[in-house]
Amino acid sequence: MVNYYLDTSAMLKQYVDEPGSVWLRAQVSSATSLVSSQLLVVEAVSAFNRRVREGSLSPTEYQRVRDVFREDCRTTYQIVPPTTAVVDLACVLLERHPLRGYDAMHLATALTVQQTLRRRDLPALTFLCADDRMNAAAAAEGLAVDNPNSHP
Repeated sequence: MVNYYLDTSAMLKQYVDEPGSVWLRAQVSSATSLVSSQLLVVEAVSAFNRRVREGSLSPTEYQRVRDVFREDCRTTYQIVPPTTAVVDLACVLLERHPLRGYDAMHLATALTVQQTLRRRDLPALTFLCADDRMNAAAAAEGLAVDNPNSHP
């Protein structure tokens, strides 16, 4: 059993070709569970739109990618809504690590999921993220981490 937490930087590789996409797609296809914060939805749509503005994604490709992503959010990913406990933990993480706000929310969500897995005696979570600063914070907090960019 393999449980992955995907932050937005990792998840995007599932939908657009960039370094680490082939590796990430292979990991996702063999995963037992794929977990992320509900914030992922907003961040992903923002990232997809940024690519349209920059010209690396056509409007037609955007619609296809967005629709596939939204369907995956309903059927494939376990989307965790932000709770007061996650927000409180994110604030603590911001005091411990040089993170941005949404990054702290992703890490707090992953740590909360990890606690639930441990209580249920289930396999640990691996935090997938393409941001070295986030991975350093996640590792410091006790999560197993992997960076898709390390697997071009």
